[in-house]
This record gives sequence, structure tokens and C-alpha cells, in this order.
Amino acid sequence: MAFPPLHPDSAAQGTTFRSEEFGRAFPGESQYVEFKTGVGNDRLQEAIVAFSNAGGGVVLVGVRDDGSVAGRALDARTHDAIIEALRSVHDPGSYTIREVLVDGEPIVALSVARRIEGFAQTSQGRVLARRGTLKLALFGTELRQLLIERSLQRYDEHSAGIALDSASDRCLHAIAAVFGWTADAGIAERLAEQGLVLPDHRGLTIAGAAFLLDDPGVILGKSYVEVLRFPSGSDDYDRRVEIRGPLQHQVERTVDLLEDELGIDVVVLGVQRHELPRIPRVVLREAVANAVAHRSYEVHGTTIRIEVRPHELTITSPGGLPEPVTEQNIDQAQAARNPRVINVLRRANLAEDAGRGIRVMVDGMRSELLDPPQFRDLGHAVRVVLPIRSVVAANERAWVREVEARGEIAGADRLVLVHAARGEVLTNGRVRQVLACDSQEARASLQRLRDAGLLRQRGQRGAATYVLAETLSAPAGLRLSDEQMDEMLLSLAADAPLSNARVRQATRLDRADALRQLERLVRAGHLRRVGERRGTRYELINAGD
Repeated sequence: MAFPPLHPDSAAQGTTFRSEEFGRAFPGESQYVEFKTGVGNDRLQEAIVAFSNAGGGVVLVGVRDDGSVAGRALDARTHDAIIEALRSVHDPGSYTIREVLVDGEPIVALSVARRIEGFAQTSQGRVLARRGTLKLALFGTELRQLLIERSLQRYDEHSAGIALDSASDRCLHAIAAVFGWTADAGIAERLAEQGLVLPDHRGLTIAGAAFLLDDPGVILGKSYVEVLRFPSGSDDYDRRVEIRGPLQHQVERTVDLLEDELGIDVVVLGVQRHELPRIPRVVLREAVANAVAHRSYEVHGTTIRIEVRPHELTITSPGGLPEPVTEQNIDQAQAARNPRVINVLRRANLAEDAGRGIRVMVDGMRSELLDPPQFRDLGHAVRVVLPIRSVVAANERAWVREVEARGEIAGADRLVLVHAARGEVLTNGRVRQVLACDSQEARASLQRLRDAGLLRQRGQRGAATYVLAETLSAPAGLRLSDEQMDEMLLSLAADAPLSNARVRQATRLDRADALRQLERLVRAGHLRRVGERRGTRYELINAGD
């Protein structure tokens, strides 16, 4: 993003001024300029919000009220304070931060663009707008007028400031294929109909630049995906990948990378080999597509950031949830921030129809007996957390797959069946705990599994209990009680020290569950842990030790 006009009659073209040049360019505070000597969070927030909701402007940090230079270097402390203020603001305009020298003395210029769509608020919910040198709070008619002005056109339909002939031939052909256009004649008109080209056919829209340029980031800032991998227990990543290119390629390449990075769990039950995704591809695709489709493209300086950790994958997308969507109603409410972008992704079969994306993620995780996704509105961004670990072990998931070969099992019923396979005697009350549901839903789940021949009912009405049907055979690690599991492991430990791999081989538990069993025996005083990491072993503690 270029340094925008900061004053009605002038623009800052460089980052070095002589004092007289600086005085002519910025003779005082105005509609577009504010001076500050420090970076106090609340005051900085107010300036950012007021400029965003008006015509944009610049905050010059290190300048006194009279325009004289006090000095302020763009060091880490100053940069972090400005970023913290920006993150505290709900939906600020796009911005740049740079150091400017005035006769060799550094000051910091925070340039804030006018929001084209929506409006900015302080962390306290105040809506301010710049009026001359004042930051006025908007209420009633003025606030309503701002909302009307900012909702007439979506940001992705505005000009990207680049001509149509800058579009890549490869990208043009790709978009033509997405929409099923067979001839080049009238391509500009067709692109305009889809909101990718301006009505006059001369330039690309924001959405057009996102799909028709080989690297949209050249025009749209950090409009790409950044994937970071963090080893277990570390706050430092050991791999970083930038995924650039047209948006549809970003989605496809990111999903491929994540699938490769996450890998699969391989479980062998009897003669059957099961390959279980740690996160289903459909969930990854929808989470990445949502981040790309719904991010705020007005926020030029922030990427979509994906963090891969051993226990979870997080996707953080710039821009908070658009009204009226909240964390509580995210699976029901709809609000398209970038309708033109979303339309292309849907045509390319990379995103679900309106209102179905969140449900696809939730259902996809549930179908694999994985913990549900979590959605968080951070104000300045939206974060989706996809857990990789689950209370259901990999061998349990594989066993359910084998059982399903007899007939389809309803989503929630899978978890009930797992608990029965663990040797539990199920009651209506226990199922209510497992599924977090009411009595009627619990009863329906138990009866479906009974009628399918998967559970056996004992007793009637309020005294009814349910156990795994004798016709089913659960893997050893599932059907043993804690006491039976302890007896098996202690018997193995009497022969030789235990390792995680040896426990997995004997019980068919996954790595995490095997570790939990071993640690439980350590806490109970039956086993002693020796060694570290791959060399960790668990020795039997004799009564005389």
C-alpha cells in the first residue's frame, strides 16, 4: 500500500524531510493529520477509529501539538504498542507503519485508510469520526447515515487500482473454466457481471485482483496464507511456508500441505488396515476456504496465519465476525463480507453454499469421532481451532468403522457405542452426560443402537441398562476395565520394562491412551519411569523396593 494522501493539498512521497519541508507538508493538525508524542493505547485507538470512519489520515508519533519534532524511533516497543492498539480496534481501516526522518530525527507515521465497507469501533464500542481536528462520537442519525453509506457496496467490488490487461492469461483461462465460458469473446462483460471487473471494463475489482493476478499480494498486501509448524512444547516454529497465488490456488495448495503435514493414523484390527485422517479433508478445505473468503481484504498488513501443533491446528483470518454473526450464532447467522470472492470459490467447488460451511466442519469432525471445532472472535480477527486429539482413540474410531459395515450409525450414536465397547453399562443418565443432551435424545440413541442389534437392553423403563451386544467383538484395549488393564500391563512389566510401543502392541491403544495408562500406574506407585523421550521405560516396582 502506498503512503496515502495525508493532507488535502499534499502527499508524502518520501520518508526523509528537511524541517522546512515537513512544516510545509504538515503545518498543523487537520482533518487528515494528528500529532502525538506517545503511543498510549486509548488515544491511539480513538485516532485510528476516527480516521477509519472518515476520509483516512495519518498519526505522526513523536511530534508535539505545535508541530515541532520531539522524536520517536520505530523500535520494537513502539511497534508493539501501535500493533496492540490496532488489534484492540474492531475493524480498523488498512494501515501502514513506517519511520520518517526529519533532519535526521526519527518519528513514526501510522497511516490509516478510510474503511470502504463497514465501520470501525474502539474496544469500548465507541464509533468515532474525524471532523476537522476533532474526534466526534456518532449517535442517532449520524451513525445511521454512516451505516447506510458503508453498506451500499462491498469492499471486494471496489477498484483495485489496476487495469484489466494486467490480468494473467493463465488466471483468465482458469476463471473461464470455473464458470464454463467457452469463448474469449465478451470476456470483459462476463467478468464485470461476476464483479471481477469494474462496470466500465477498464480495471479489476478487489475480487478480480484476487483471482486474476498471479500474485494478488503485489496489489492487495499480505493477501496470502502463512503456515507455521510448531514442535511439541515449543513456542518457536521449525517450518514456515508462504502460499501465494490466486485465491483458488491458495485454498487447494494449503489443504494439500496441511493434509501432508498432519498425516494419518494407521490402525490394524485383525486383518483389516484402517487409515484415519487426523482431520478430515472436507473440514480442512472448508476451514481454509472460509478464512480466504471471509477475511477482511482492507487489512493489508496481515496474512491468514495457520499454526500446526501436535494437539491442534489453528487458522486465524484478519477481520472480526461481520454483524450480525457472533460466536454463539455462527452456525445459524449469515453475513457475506466478500460475496464476489465467495461466489467464485463456490463455483470452483471449494466452498459450501451459504450457511453450510460451519455445519460441514462440525459434522465432519463428529463423523470421525473427533472433538468439535472452536470458533473465536478476537475483534481484529477470527480464529478457528481444530483439535487433533480426541477422547476417542484411533483404534476405537477404526473399530466403529468396522461396525458401520453392518449398517449406518447416526453421528451421535457412534460415541455411545464406543463407551459401550469400553465395557460401560449404559443408562439414560450416562448417555446424557456423554452426549450433553436431554433425556429424550439419550433414550432415542440407546434404542436405535438396540434395534440395530449393537446394544443389548437389560430391564425396563427407568431401570433399563444397556451393554455391548455379544455379537460384537471390541478390540482388547476397548473392552478391558481399568482393573483388567492394570493386571495385563503389570503382568507384561514383570517380564520386562514397558515402553509405549509395547503397550500399544498389546492393547491396540493409540500413543496418547497408552501413555495415560502408563502414567496412571506410575501415580498409583506400581511402575517407575526411567529415561527420557524415545528411551523412556516403565519398570515394575516390587513390594520390597
